Amino acid sequence: MVQLTLPKNSRIKTGRTWPKPAGATNLRKFRIYRWSPEDGENPRVDTYFVDMDSCGPMILDALIKIKNEIDPTLAFRRSCREGICGSCAMNIDGVNTLACTRGLDEVASEVRVYPLPHMPVVRDLIPDLTHFYAQHASIKPWLETKTNEPQKEWRQSIEDRKKLDGLYECIMCASCSTACPSYWWNGDRYLGPAALLHAQRWIVDSRDEATGERLDDLEDPFKLYRCHTIMNCTKTCPKGLNPAKAIAEIKKALVERIV
Repeated sequence: MVQLTLPKNSRIKTGRTWPKPAGATNLRKFRIYRWSPEDGENPRVDTYFVDMDSCGPMILDALIKIKNEIDPTLAFRRSCREGICGSCAMNIDGVNTLACTRGLDEVASEVRVYPLPHMPVVRDLIPDLTHFYAQHASIKPWLETKTNEPQKEWRQSIEDRKKLDGLYECIMCASCSTACPSYWWNGDRYLGPAALLHAQRWIVDSRDEATGERLDDLEDPFKLYRCHTIMNCTKTCPKGLNPAKAIAEIKKALVERIV
C-alpha cells in the first residue's frame, strides 16, 4: 500500500468532480491528489476528464492540459519533458516514475496521480525534497583530490570510465528513495538508495583520492546498513539503474577493506 505524509490528524477525502469537456467523445478520467497548506482543509482527490483527441501521449501532457484548460490551481513540478531533470517525479497508478516518460498507454483507464510517497507535501503533487537533497550533499558528490591540480584535466582510462556507467546517469528524481520501505522507516538517518548510488559513483571514480574517507563516513548502522535489499529502488527507477547493486558494492568494499 502506498502511504503519503499528510498533515497531522488529516485524511484523504473525495473532492470535486470537474465537468466533462463539451462535445468530447474520447475521454480519460484522472483522479489527482490535492492539498494546499493555505485553506486549512484535509487532502482530497479531485476527478478530471481529459479529451484524449487533443492531448499528447504522456501523463505530463494530460497534467499540463488539465492545468491550462480545466483547473489552473493544480500544482506540480516539470521542466525538461525529456526524462533528464527528474522534476516531474510522482506516484502514478501506484508506481513512482516520471510523468514525462510514462505513457498514457501504460496506465489504467482511470489514472491515479499522487505525490511521491512518505514525503512532506508542499502543495498538491509537489513533495518537499529539502531533506533528500541534504542527504545527497552529505556524501560530498564532487571530486576530492589531494595531489596538485593538473594543467589541463584529471585523466581517466577507458576501463576506469566504464566503472561509472549505471551510476552517473541518476537524475535525483527521488523515485527510488521514496519507494524504499527502509527509507520510510528510517529516512532521518538512512541515506536512501539515491544518495548511496551517488556515493558509489565517487567511491569507484579512479580520479578521486578520498575513497577511504568516503567509506569511513558510510560505515554506520543507519546510513548504509538499513538497506535490506527489498529491491523496490531498482524496480521503480525510471532510468533503469540499479541502486541496490550500488549499495551492495559499497558493503562489499567495506568488508574487503576489513579482511
